[in-house]
Amino acid sequence: MPPSTPDPLLSSFLDSLEFERHVSPRTLLNYRHALTSFRDQAKPPPWKKCTADDFRRFLFQLMKSGAARATIRLHFAALRTFYKWLSERHGLKRNPLKEVQLPKLERKLPLVLTIAQMDELLGAPFRVPLEKQAPAWTPSRDAAILELFYSSGLRLAELVALDVAHIDPFSESVRVMGKGRKERIVPVGAPALEAIQKYRSQAAVATGPLFISKSRHRISSVAVGNLLKKYLRHTSIPVSISPHKLRHSFATHMLDAGADLRGVQALLGHASISTTQIYTHVTVERLKKAYGQAHPRA
Repeated sequence: MPPSTPDPLLSSFLDSLEFERHVSPRTLLNYRHALTSFRDQAKPPPWKKCTADDFRRFLFQLMKSGAARATIRLHFAALRTFYKWLSERHGLKRNPLKEVQLPKLERKLPLVLTIAQMDELLGAPFRVPLEKQAPAWTPSRDAAILELFYSSGLRLAELVALDVAHIDPFSESVRVMGKGRKERIVPVGAPALEAIQKYRSQAAVATGPLFISKSRHRISSVAVGNLLKKYLRHTSIPVSISPHKLRHSFATHMLDAGADLRGVQALLGHASISTTQIYTHVTVERLKKAYGQAHPRA
């Protein structure tokens, strides 16, 4: 069907994701993109008449275009969810996607910083000259952001969405709204709490968004990414990292120190333990490297 043709089934499905399952705006956008990509690229028959071969052709198109395996699997995860919904809500008797086999996911180990590298990064905001027109409290805000990332392993979207009321200095915790609007309580370390208090005092942040821009609006995800890039340039860290890599470092350092895998899963807000288990592989690889460097018969 042409892209301009109204698609009531697709619209109804996306509405159910947004208003019934309360998925995040980003997840909703990803699902919409995946489903419209199949519809527009594969030029299939109506949804209920699609066959396994229609999806195999789409799979071949994605692979031929050089799409990463993770991207392919995300596309098909959206399609599978849609067809499960068609079966439950619209009486679809046969799900053609059950006959489609996907390429196995290549699982790359997440990049993590060493504890020494993290310490260097956390001190960077106070070593870098203040930019023109930047408020005097900017270094304290940036230090608090980096400290909280590493202290609590938050996702970028979770951190920028925090309000002052979400931080509880008495219980030393933060209330986080995670994926699927699932709330969790995460501990916050003393250095992060002290950094947050110092920033709030200097910036006169009493209520509303916890982290603000110089215009005193909620800081954006893009701005946080940019400030991390800026401080990385003033460290000896040889790789470029995203805010999510600070979350990777948090999880790996917790496991390195003997934390329970289930406990780390709860702190990260992972729905599945298999998502958290990737960090155990990082820890094992670090142990192997240390063994190889230190053991006389390695």
